[in-house]
Amino acid sequence: MSLLKSLAVAGALLAGLSAASAQTISVPSGTYKADPAHTNVLWTVSHFGLSNYIGRFRTIAATLDLDASDPTKSKLTATIDPASVDTNYPGKDKDFNAEIASPMFLDAAKFGKIEFVSNKIETTGDNTGKVTGDLTLHGVTKPVVLDVKLNAQLNPHPMSKKPAIGFSATGTIKRSEFGIATLVGPVADDVKLTIESEFVPQ
Repeated sequence: MSLLKSLAVAGALLAGLSAASAQTISVPSGTYKADPAHTNVLWTVSHFGLSNYIGRFRTIAATLDLDASDPTKSKLTATIDPASVDTNYPGKDKDFNAEIASPMFLDAAKFGKIEFVSNKIETTGDNTGKVTGDLTLHGVTKPVVLDVKLNAQLNPHPMSKKPAIGFSATGTIKRSEFGIATLVGPVADDVKLTIESEFVPQ
């Protein structure tokens, strides 16, 4: 590769990095809360390798302290009630929601809150980023990285007439690292998290 071409490639890379680091948000800075009607946290585990079992949680609260001029300075906190787990189990033979919430798995009576607190936000593109934070699950706290996509930002939202901003995020945890090891093997250790949320002014 010629020197001129090398310099051109380096310049393009630097321009891309500068654009990513200069990412801005068009809704106002401030404190936003997750809209419960448009927020979901799904978990997915492989079941004997035959299929991917999907569950969700019904009770979720999240707060985004948004710095619109520099999203990397923003802060995200989220809490989930583990007793609100919803497996969509169709059988009448047992209460599968209660089984997942029981000491076999989440032990919601003893560990009544799942919590995520961000400590680092990075932009990786015009509408993508990584959010690193501490996840507390089953009484254990470990770092987790979420890949995040900014879906849209409306100012104002055509219906509420207020600002709104929406994100999708994914991540993977090993449940055994959080002390949830029942049936690891036939039921996968890796748990994929899929998050969809719209945030509105608090």
